[in-house]
Amino acid sequence: MPVKAIEVSFAISEAVKLADVDVVSAYPITPQTHIVERLSSIIANGELDAEFILVESEHTAMSACIGAAAVGARTFTSTSSQGLALMSEMLYIASGLRLPIVMAVANRALSAPINIWNDHSDIMAQRDCGWIQLFAENGQETFDMILQAYRIGEDKRVHLPVCVNLDGFILTHVTEPIGIPEESEVRKFLGKKFEPLLRLHPDNPITMGPVGHPDIYTEVKKAQEMALFGSKKVILEVWDEFEKIFGRKYSPIKKYLADDAEILFLMMGGIAETATIAIEELRNKGIKAGLLSLKLWRPFPFEELFSSVKNAKILIVIDRAISFGGPPGPLYSEVRSALYGKNGNLQIYGFIMGLGGRDVKVENFLEAYERTRRCSQEPGKAEIIGLRE
Repeated sequence: MPVKAIEVSFAISEAVKLADVDVVSAYPITPQTHIVERLSSIIANGELDAEFILVESEHTAMSACIGAAAVGARTFTSTSSQGLALMSEMLYIASGLRLPIVMAVANRALSAPINIWNDHSDIMAQRDCGWIQLFAENGQETFDMILQAYRIGEDKRVHLPVCVNLDGFILTHVTEPIGIPEESEVRKFLGKKFEPLLRLHPDNPITMGPVGHPDIYTEVKKAQEMALFGSKKVILEVWDEFEKIFGRKYSPIKKYLADDAEILFLMMGGIAETATIAIEELRNKGIKAGLLSLKLWRPFPFEELFSSVKNAKILIVIDRAISFGGPPGPLYSEVRSALYGKNGNLQIYGFIMGLGGRDVKVENFLEAYERTRRCSQEPGKAEIIGLRE
């Protein structure tokens, strides 16, 4: 497989081209704009036979994707921050209609104050929108996950939209060496062209999204929930096949020096690569530290989490978003809830780092460890530390 030095945003565009999409609809917003700018050029140059729909807002961009997917088109869009927030209404409709749209989200802080840099507040505000949600920590993972998203979402056992999250600027605007497969390899992986379960067509009229009265709404939402949980089986199958074809392994939780670790850090996104250096420094001091990088946010990987922490004594959860008025962050809250009663000896601590693009450095992880160590030795000390200490 040829390796190319390429900006990660452009690599996403290459993945979309290789996926042979039919429709791209998007609205520019920093820091995702390079993705759709490059795609518009690819389509205009005739490198991809697709429609690029110019719209007046992100709400309309997702609306156009919904319409395109409903008639059987393979679709793509991308956005960030306030753009994702403006899409919110349509995100729920896309998942409720079971349409396998693929979206890249260049994660960026939500206003106010206006901030164009990276954290996870945008996607955490859409945590429960019913989409499959993946997190990449580098350019290669981002490229791969775009291809995986089409295979996962279009599987007839799934038929759900998929969101690939990557750090705004930290990834979108950097150049990395990325292995870009041949078109024939991608065709082998993706299989035949997207064939929807149901399609809007004048020759066979159907209704999508009618009124759901109280006597049926719960059943519809239950079916949607079962489909999202059931998608995990397909995700694991797709990742297994991806490894066989391309040689790169994916799992719901990526581990680093974690098998014998007594102290584990858990996080999502690009800061995990920085954290590996902190883990190595702690190991050099004789401290059994390890790292868990969550790749699959929805559906949540309960079983993998349980098995990953079963031998640990301390779990340090790093969030890049705030749950205002509640526990420190959404990742901490969900992990703590998931592990309730599973490991009685495990102490769980929450930190918030890197809001609004503030640098997350090796020393920040080392400080988190030190503060956690001191806190764990004080009986009755609250286990919510970091931002609110």
